Amino acid sequence: MISKEQFNTELDIIISNAIREDVGEGDHTSLSCIPANAIGKAKLLVKDDGIIAGVAFAKMVFAYVDKDLQIETFIEDGEKVSFGDVVFIVSGKSQSILQAERLVLNAMQRMSAIATKTNFFASLLQGTKTKVLDTRKTTPGIRALEKWAVKIGGGENHRFALYDMVMIKDNHIDFAGGITQAIQKTKKYLEAKGLTIKIIVEARNLEEIKEILTNDGVYRILIDNFNYEDTKKAVALIGNRCLTESSGGINEDTIRKYAECGVDFISSGALTHSVYNLDLSLKAID
Repeated sequence: MISKEQFNTELDIIISNAIREDVGEGDHTSLSCIPANAIGKAKLLVKDDGIIAGVAFAKMVFAYVDKDLQIETFIEDGEKVSFGDVVFIVSGKSQSILQAERLVLNAMQRMSAIATKTNFFASLLQGTKTKVLDTRKTTPGIRALEKWAVKIGGGENHRFALYDMVMIKDNHIDFAGGITQAIQKTKKYLEAKGLTIKIIVEARNLEEIKEILTNDGVYRILIDNFNYEDTKKAVALIGNRCLTESSGGINEDTIRKYAECGVDFISSGALTHSVYNLDLSLKAID
């Protein structure tokens, strides 16, 4: 996974680019009708039920826009919220609050939706050893936020991007001339580059799992689009040789059954690509 420093850099880029996109040369609506020295307050109001996420990010946004803005927090990231809850109150220059408003809401609504869905999926795995993973099926430009939300919701992050883990999938295998060729070429490449990143290899059937196991240095095998019976067989074949991961169209109706096959992880793109924003609003208060 990427370092904390890299992750924070991603967040800084997201904030600066989003403010550039939204504010540009200036918030002319606020500049025209609200005095520069006007002071105000606004509350983050919940109009839905779920898991809140993005409180810490909102504080970063407010600080970027105006370091003098003050935030009084009542509900922290990862806590359950219900209709009518107030997450925080922000106070300071009214113009600054309005400049930050849309980015805060857009990010928190999206992050809270992801955290809520992840929390639900994780709850379905209770009593098993299996953990739920996200994927790279994220919104371009805000991957750091979406993966952060998965963690807040109780899930685990898969690789962040193409550079922090090797994942040899079906197309890589076919282009490389086969499983063993792909693994051997990868190991030689990593050694030549002085890289110590982990290797995951995808298997499409039990025969491919057997071939993967003839090679050393594989961290995890991706058991892709297997049925329940073959997943159990795959887990038995792999044993303690490496970690196991199921993927491929797994949803809330099937995730428990795959977990009961004994896999270590289940990855789901639906955590980030198929969610509906949690309804939140920022309302001015006296």
